Amino acid sequence: MPAIDPYGYRLTTSSAAAQAYNRGLLDVLRLRTGAAEHIAEAIAHDPTFALGHAALALLGHEMCAPVDVPARLRHAQLHARRATERERCHVQAIAAHIAGDPRPLVAHLRSYPRDALLLSTAVPTIAFAGVTEVPEQAWSIVEECAPAYGGDWWFSGLLAFVRQEQHRYDEAMDLACHSLAQEPGAGHSAHARAHAHYETGDHEAGLAWMDDWVTGDGARIESLSHFSWHAALHELSLGDLDAVRRRYDAQLRPGRALGCRALVDSGSLLFRWAITPAARDVPDLGQEVVSVTGRNTLERPATPFLAMHAAIALLACDDRAALRRLQAWAAAHPHPTQREVVAPLAGALDRMAAGKHSAAADELASLAPQVRRLGGSDAQREIVEETRIAALLRAGRWEEARALLDARLDRRRSRRDEAWRAQALGTAEPAGAAPLSPG
Repeated sequence: MPAIDPYGYRLTTSSAAAQAYNRGLLDVLRLRTGAAEHIAEAIAHDPTFALGHAALALLGHEMCAPVDVPARLRHAQLHARRATERERCHVQAIAAHIAGDPRPLVAHLRSYPRDALLLSTAVPTIAFAGVTEVPEQAWSIVEECAPAYGGDWWFSGLLAFVRQEQHRYDEAMDLACHSLAQEPGAGHSAHARAHAHYETGDHEAGLAWMDDWVTGDGARIESLSHFSWHAALHELSLGDLDAVRRRYDAQLRPGRALGCRALVDSGSLLFRWAITPAARDVPDLGQEVVSVTGRNTLERPATPFLAMHAAIALLACDDRAALRRLQAWAAAHPHPTQREVVAPLAGALDRMAAGKHSAAADELASLAPQVRRLGGSDAQREIVEETRIAALLRAGRWEEARALLDARLDRRRSRRDEAWRAQALGTAEPAGAAPLSPG
């Protein structure tokens, strides 16, 4: 009997290798620890297993797993010659994606919609940066694949994430809870629920649920730091900076948030915390995050999503030389989002680091319609908007800052945004009293 994956596709490999690969695939879909180790076990059982090599290359590229990505791709392409048409197409799609061309992956899903690893790769979520330029493209991919999955617990969580991005929060919550009832440790579903709580301003209930889940059914989650980041966003929104400090110390120091997550979760939290009104004694982002991230990730980030976080981190460190290197590298990049969004973003943040806050605010305003192309979620991308608010406040452009803050407060309640608005009205600590850079 041929080996198959959890969604019924044939695997050209031994039974032992298939079992290990499937454990790794389910770890990816649950967001559990151990995915790379299980997939490495699969190719130890069968060094000719093309999909095992390809999956490791993908995890190395997307999740900063300690993998020799070019070597794994070479092995995947070599051994795919003896595999099925679906597997050959799968390997080609991963190779093209890593090279910056998403088209083969999107085409692959039209023929093989139940290829869950590649569907997960295509959609910007907690696990992957996605392959689309704007959220609507990702939504379309998910909707087209929906008939192939029915009420599958993993797909329900993925669809829940789409629904919250579409601002259909009740549907998102229903789908997420349906999935979690079937698979209580389903990381994608928990993630979608976390976003629904945050985007509706349901901070107290969202925080209580998150703290319970991460110490219970979600305790084996790979990206646990990201769920801690979600909890910290609730605490920031509630204006509880002492709670943010406790959570950072206990759950978000880079020793706990490894690899890219140190930059994406710990680094972004430190910056957002530092520009929050009344923030004091915020840990230094350079010492805490940049020192463990690596210059290559900061100045030559693999994806536009990482580039956004790298640029913010370099601003926080007041490293104008590195911002200019990032800008030059992105401006010459073959990927249009790197050229058209990352390069001008780095330039705007360089202006801000130079104290040219009004010019920086103008450049960030012109970029605002393009920020969605960077990938990630609304909650992650809003760090760019918050940087623009900080620039406006430092430039003394109170009315424009109030307009942005009023729009945010119309979307959801936030004591943090109310405190910023008080600055813009001149009824709180003057803007700029707190340092821009953490520390």
